[in-house]
Amino acid sequence: MNLHHRPLGLSVAALIYLADQFVKYVVSVPLALRSRADAGIEILPFFNLRWLENRGVSMGFFHASSDTMRWALVGMTTAIAAFVAVWLWREKARQDVLGLALILGGALGNITDRVRLGYVIDYADLHFGEWRPFLIFNLADAAITIGVLILLARALLLREKTVNTES
Repeated sequence: MNLHHRPLGLSVAALIYLADQFVKYVVSVPLALRSRADAGIEILPFFNLRWLENRGVSMGFFHASSDTMRWALVGMTTAIAAFVAVWLWREKARQDVLGLALILGGALGNITDRVRLGYVIDYADLHFGEWRPFLIFNLADAAITIGVLILLARALLLREKTVNTES
């Protein structure tokens, strides 16, 4: 069993978690983004920083409108993060470990917000004119998305390779 990917995976997950929490601190305290309401801060013509308290999960699903729902969401996302951590621990393929580490680090960042604040801090607003390809998101969301895409791409590419070699 190739175990040398474990430290790499755990390091990447920790780095994503720490970077996510640091950026959320910066937008919360030094930039005081919350007090800027809808105005936000324009970084580039297509990218603004805006304050959003996300009380649900991605795309507003499972909006936690009560403490019971909030803690149920914490429990559900913690269970998913635990599953990802076990998968990362057992995974042998380096690329899959990296994808899982991105997911784990991002999940832990968002779980920390939800436990500490009752909501997840979202701030990244990518837009092209009025068109927004994504809802307002954060570094943790981006890491989770990239991690899932890595796992999906590898699964599809490996599946195609397996099908081609069996022919």
